[in-house]
Amino acid sequence: MSADEEKVDISSASSRAEGLPPKIGIIAGGGDLPQRLMNACDEQGVDVFVVALEGHAAPDVVEGRYHLWSRLGAVGTILKALREHEVRDLVLIGSVRRPSISEIMPDMKAMAFFSKAGIKALSGDDSLLVALRGFLEEEGFNIHGVHKFAKDLLMPHGVLGKVQPSKDMWSDINRGVEVSQILGKLDVGQAVVVQQGLVLGVEAIEGTDQLLSRCTALRRKGDGGVLVKTCKPQQDRDLDMPTIGLTTLEAARRCGLAGIAVHAGNSLVVGLDEIVAFANKNKMFVVGVEA
Repeated sequence: MSADEEKVDISSASSRAEGLPPKIGIIAGGGDLPQRLMNACDEQGVDVFVVALEGHAAPDVVEGRYHLWSRLGAVGTILKALREHEVRDLVLIGSVRRPSISEIMPDMKAMAFFSKAGIKALSGDDSLLVALRGFLEEEGFNIHGVHKFAKDLLMPHGVLGKVQPSKDMWSDINRGVEVSQILGKLDVGQAVVVQQGLVLGVEAIEGTDQLLSRCTALRRKGDGGVLVKTCKPQQDRDLDMPTIGLTTLEAARRCGLAGIAVHAGNSLVVGLDEIVAFANKNKMFVVGVEA
């Protein structure tokens, strides 16, 4: 194994929260979520082994941790490292730009996965993740959602800041929820921008920030509109949930939107206090809604 490994002091097993495994492997992509998960594990006495994905995970995500840096396609190496570190429980967390097969450079184990999963694994995010979960479980691993270890990352219900959505904004929110759920059933995307009842844009492979960038030039005169982001009806919440952070709200402001609505209890929110402070300062609303 070509990993640089470092030790970390962890809490004793006796302080581990009830129902949590003693050790987990974290397959870490980009963003802040992997580090927040590791901090939560430290606080609860759960040991961590990190597989940091090259080109996606932040360099400092492995500091003070037993770890392996790996490319996406080196599945055999990843599985071997997990077993050598006696890991049986996994959390897959962080953003990963979806590469082509040629970029993945799959090893024999990865080729076996794609051969078995077939074309369905390439047709949408949900299809790929369902196939990935089945593959990892067949390899003997248990898959967990990040919210099992860090419940404070779940989006709360209701209005989070001082600004309340107007009646018209609630109409746009309800419209956005309806459209996003229909798109979700088709495994297209999680987010939609609505203004005055008109759908300005829907999320596909480009992601939420690019969706907001596109919609900036499409806004109509008048009230700003809303970004609505919901979990797909069939989505595996252990592997992928809609996520917002401060950058999401900043992009919504640049787009000229009045606020954002996110699927409560089924979405992740990174830096809740920062988001609320930014929303209050810029007179925007942030609300957790049912779908």
